[in-house]
This record gives sequence, C-alpha cells and structure tokens, in this order.
Amino acid sequence: MANVTFSSPLLHQNVTVYSVAGDTHTILAVADANKIPIPHDCKDGECGSCLIEVESLTGKTMGSLLTEKEKIQLKSLGKLTAEDIRRAEIQDLTPKYRLACQYVVRDDDILVKFSGEPGGAN
Repeated sequence: MANVTFSSPLLHQNVTVYSVAGDTHTILAVADANKIPIPHDCKDGECGSCLIEVESLTGKTMGSLLTEKEKIQLKSLGKLTAEDIRRAEIQDLTPKYRLACQYVVRDDDILVKFSGEPGGAN
C-alpha cells in the first residue's frame, strides 16, 4: 500500500492518491485513473515523453526494476548513468528519473514530479 503524491505546475496543488503496491499498475496508469495529466505519447517506453522525477517520502527508496526500454530512453535523455543502473540492479535503489509508463508502484510513499512538458521532469 502506497500513497503517490503528484506535483506539477499543471496542478493547482499537489494531489495524493492511494495505490495498492504490487498490483502492477504503472505510475502513468495511476495518474490516468486519477485524471493527473502526465504528458505521454506511446505508453510503451519508446518515446520518453512521460519523464518523471521520483522521490521517496518514507526513506525506503526501493523502486521497480528498470526496463531495457527505460534504460535506453533515460540514457538518451541524459537522465541515467551507468552508476544509476548499477545501484538499481545491485542495491534495489531507484534512480531519480524514471518513465511513468514503466515505473510500477511498490510499498513506498513517493512524490512524483513532472513539468507538464513532454520529456521534461521538474
């Protein structure tokens, strides 16, 4: 069970929604279900338009595994390094930047920031 707080210049105020951890819904699916306007084009990790910044609010910092598509897109956007990948794969620590269509909610309250511009996090 996790609370997901969305923060963006597109929102009048931060919006917090409840998400069941492990239900395999991505941040983008949670946002869509709650009418949170995260920009997106493909919903498949191919375009990078749903770039978000994720911050743990509980200190757990566990994240869902990076998909290969996500690694490629985040690297091409300059938002992911080899060290970020190593920490994610070995220590289960999520990188700061993710794609909303690939990030699956886990048992961690998180703050999700997005700019409202395709491919731009806050």
